[in-house]
Amino acid sequence: MTDAIGDAKRALRADLRERRQQRSQASLETAEAGVKQQLDALVAATGARSVSCFLSTPTEPGTHAFVTDAVSRGIRVLLPITRADGLLDWAVATPDVDIAEGLFGLPEPVADVLSPLALNDVDLLLIPAAAVDRTGMRLGWGRGFFDKTLGSMEKCPPVYAVIFDSELVDEVPRDLHDQPVSGVVTPTQTITLAAHAR
Repeated sequence: MTDAIGDAKRALRADLRERRQQRSQASLETAEAGVKQQLDALVAATGARSVSCFLSTPTEPGTHAFVTDAVSRGIRVLLPITRADGLLDWAVATPDVDIAEGLFGLPEPVADVLSPLALNDVDLLLIPAAAVDRTGMRLGWGRGFFDKTLGSMEKCPPVYAVIFDSELVDEVPRDLHDQPVSGVVTPTQTITLAAHAR
C-alpha cells in the first residue's frame, strides 16, 4: 500500500468512525430494524439456506436481531472468529450462543470452532465495512480479515456489505489486495452493484 493510499484510508476511516459514534441510541435501534428487514428480504430473494454474518459492534448497523431470527427460522448462520494470523475461523450460531470479546475487541461467539474452509458452504456472505463505493469497492477497518477471506475463496457466493446509507460513497481509496463486494445493505435499501456481482 502506498503512503498516499494508506493516509487516505486512515483519514476516511477516522471520519466514518467519528460519525458512527455520534449516532443516537434511537437512530441505531431504527437502523437495526431496517437492516433486519433488508437482510430478511435479501435472504428470501437469493434463497440462501446458509449465510455468514458478523456480530455488529454497538456503533455498527445492527445485525444481532437478524442473526437471532434467521437461526430461529432454520437458516444456518456462520459467525466469524478472528485469528492472530489474519484469517477467520467460524462458528455456527445457535439460539443460546454465548458472545464474548474477541481478539480485537469485537463481539464473537463462544462455540465449537470451524476452520476457514467452512465458509465454502454458504450461499451468501454478509460482511462489515466502513464504506463502499458505487463500483463495489469496499473500505474495511484496516485489518484485512475479509479481504483475505474473499481473496482466498475459489467459488465465492454473493457478498453484501452492511453499512449506513451515508456510507455508500462515490469513491473509496483502494489498493491491489482490496476485494469488491456484490452489493450493499443499508437500513433503507439493498443495492446490487452489478459490475462486481460475483
